[in-house]
Amino acid sequence: MTDELADPKSALKHYLQRSREALVWKLDGVSERDRRLPRTPTGLTLAGIVKHCANVEIGYFGITFDRPWPTPEDPCYVPLEAYDDDPQADWCLPAEVSTGDLVGFYRRVWEFADRTIDELALDAVGAPPWWGDPTDHQVTLHHMLVRVLDDTARHAGQADVVREAIDGAAGLNPAFSNLPGDDFDWAGYRARLTAIADSFAPEP
Repeated sequence: MTDELADPKSALKHYLQRSREALVWKLDGVSERDRRLPRTPTGLTLAGIVKHCANVEIGYFGITFDRPWPTPEDPCYVPLEAYDDDPQADWCLPAEVSTGDLVGFYRRVWEFADRTIDELALDAVGAPPWWGDPTDHQVTLHHMLVRVLDDTARHAGQADVVREAIDGAAGLNPAFSNLPGDDFDWAGYRARLTAIADSFAPEP
């Protein structure tokens, strides 16, 4: 077993970082417009996913443990009060903020969050203030690590689908796609799946 998987905290941190890196990678090679263009009826964008995940980490690894974000003037940072006026504030990247700036922000958030992860024990207790009375909503760092890993992995999967819809680019990471080789007959595979689906009568 490698060192990064040798204990629960290291394993959780390792897989969280994999999902973080996957999100950033999904921004590579597409235009600013494609990174920002909504792809679903609820306005899902590649840039929005990254901004959301960054602010989630600030909330759960920072505010929850009384560790405030050190540069609140950052245009990608969304303070809690901003959600009163715009519940989607952490999903919208303004035109004046480049996605390069967003990625730089996200990487700074990783460093900030990792300090909390490294410096606190897994059983350290905090309380997300937006959950209500802190005495009724205490959580451990272990809980937060699992929660944020789950959230980030879910959004990385969304980014996979969005990116493939943009230009066909797919894969787990730059070093290992986790997909069949270049000679795989994707058209034939889709035709087979379509034939199976078409064998069922349409819903009334």
